[in-house]
Amino acid sequence: MNLPNKITISRIILSIVVLILLVFPLEKIGISFPTIVVNGSIQVEVKYLICGLLFFIASVTDSLDGHLARKYNMVTDFGKVMDAIADKILVNGVLIIMACTGRCHMIIPVIIISRDTIVDSIKMIVGNKVGAVGASKAGKLKTACMMCGITLMLFYNLPFELKGIRVADFLIMAATVLSVFSGVEYYVKNKKFLLD
Repeated sequence: MNLPNKITISRIILSIVVLILLVFPLEKIGISFPTIVVNGSIQVEVKYLICGLLFFIASVTDSLDGHLARKYNMVTDFGKVMDAIADKILVNGVLIIMACTGRCHMIIPVIIISRDTIVDSIKMIVGNKVGAVGASKAGKLKTACMMCGITLMLFYNLPFELKGIRVADFLIMAATVLSVFSGVEYYVKNKKFLLD
């Protein structure tokens, strides 16, 4: 297994750790995290700060593994598949949990997951006919906005929350709009192959 694939596997492991920290009632097995107060009014659970840090590290590896694989000609079919799986576990898993806990609207993971399913299907069909379909600029921008937005959300939108600026919400909404736009873009660019 080459280095990019090892990085991808590490991202999957980090993603699972984040999901466990967010979902499981760890206090029932004696694990508890303190709550700190920021600026006298913002209550911050340390658990979310830890998840935010782990999510940020996992997000950085998303770019790193692809960059190394292309630069050193280490692209593999295993890497392509596992990279996509790692991204879905990381982003979609956290989005679903955030929606269930009221930190973002439920429609956001519905749109993101629906778009990903459609785009992945298009990539699979077109890939069998003309080769791999690369990510569009809108798709890459969507990913960047979503990663930054979720990281900030897990960090309670700090430090922007101190000024009342909802940067996390803006980035996630921008990512949702870009998600729809890039999904339509994928379809339009590849329509002739889909209808062939």
